[in-house]
This record gives sequence, C-alpha cells and structure tokens, in this order.
Amino acid sequence: MNSHASQADPVLRLCDAVRETAFSMHGYLRHGHLEKVYENGLAGRLRRLGLAVQQQCPLQVRDQDGALLGDYYADLVVEGFLIVEIKAVRRLADEHLAQILGYLRASGMEHGLLINFGGVRLEIRKLVLAGEEPEWARAAGLPPSGHDAKHG
Repeated sequence: MNSHASQADPVLRLCDAVRETAFSMHGYLRHGHLEKVYENGLAGRLRRLGLAVQQQCPLQVRDQDGALLGDYYADLVVEGFLIVEIKAVRRLADEHLAQILGYLRASGMEHGLLINFGGVRLEIRKLVLAGEEPEWARAAGLPPSGHDAKHG
C-alpha cells in the first residue's frame, strides 16, 4: 500500500486496499467474465484481508418527503462506509457514474468506487458525494451524504 495513503485517513487506506486487490484480481482473471464473477472474487479477496464486506446490499431510495420509493442493491459495501460498484463492460459510461451517485445519495455514504473489469485495462473511478441532505433525512438523524459529486 502507498505509504502516504497509509498515514492518511481510513477512507484513503480502504480505497487503496480495494484498488490494489482489484488490480491483482484483474491481472489473474483478465477481462471476459460476467460481473458476478468479479463481484464474488473481489468480495472474497477483501474478506481474506480481514475487511467486512456486504454483497448486494439493499439501499432505500426516498422521495423528498421521506416516502419510500424503492431499493437499490449496491454490489459491495466495504467496512460499512465504502460503496463499490462493479462493471464488466467494454468502457464505463455516464449512466454507470449516475448509478453509483444514486447509491451514494440513497445510502447517506460519501465515498464510492466504480470498477470496470470488462476492458483490457482495469478502470477505477473514485467518487465523493458531499453537501446538504433533505430536511426529512436530517430529522430522521441520517448521516449527511449531499448532492455535489467529485470524481477522479
């Protein structure tokens, strides 16, 4: 792991661990498998590192007034605060970014990784969502997730 990140906050250390694990797995499996294969492989490898990993984690989507609209299912939630969305497509598209941003908004989490195993080269995007939550979320005591996104 990068020594600079290992001295930084837990989010950066966790993101580095997930990235390194994804690179290692992509080096072994290469591209050409179904998304579920990469999900299971990444989840298993992260668990072997001692990380808590939930697969197909349900995230509730609510309307502005708090009414439940439905559920999303995030591929992985690592350590309870990092959403990892896995793709097995030729190239990431805007709708993939929109999907993980929706997951971040629905969950109240701020950090996500979008990982594409489908290309010859592994693609990884880190997203951070920060800002204000609707009044119903503040009243319910939910952690803030916001509406402004940054990705790199």
